[in-house]
Amino acid sequence: GDRVLVSGPVGDHEAAVFRARENVGRDMALVSDCAPVNGLVAAMAPVAHGGLRVMRDPTRGGLATALNELVHGSGCSVVLHEEAVPVRPEVRALCDLVGFDPYHLACEGRLVAIASPEATPTLLAALQALPAGREAAVIGELAGDGRGRVYLETAFGGGRVLGGIP
Repeated sequence: GDRVLVSGPVGDHEAAVFRARENVGRDMALVSDCAPVNGLVAAMAPVAHGGLRVMRDPTRGGLATALNELVHGSGCSVVLHEEAVPVRPEVRALCDLVGFDPYHLACEGRLVAIASPEATPTLLAALQALPAGREAAVIGELAGDGRGRVYLETAFGGGRVLGGIP
């Protein structure tokens, strides 16, 4: 029942780097999210009250890999809701163009947090009060299914496993 939060849109950094390196999608307004996360952490710490379970930096392997690393061997799975995960339209367009999955793209200025349901609204508000966290969102929850996987429920009612186990 714990909730999954992300501090902002995912995939910005790797999409921007790919566009620059490969000269693809030159008209796309892609900008890296490269930034320190210490301010986000500092905003959450005083209001956590024991409800903040864990935080991760989704730099290498993106959101999917960070969450797979968290649940691997835990007996819990993560269920993400596609419509809740912030992905900029330009990032999604680049992914569609070249066949990438935005959930596996590196983020250089984001954090992923797992929090109790009771602490989630306060932690989300703390993130959203900062410019770096204004697009923070609750994107899913943990399920005690014993599988240790990350699932994505699609906007069309389907689902898929987001791999990335270390």
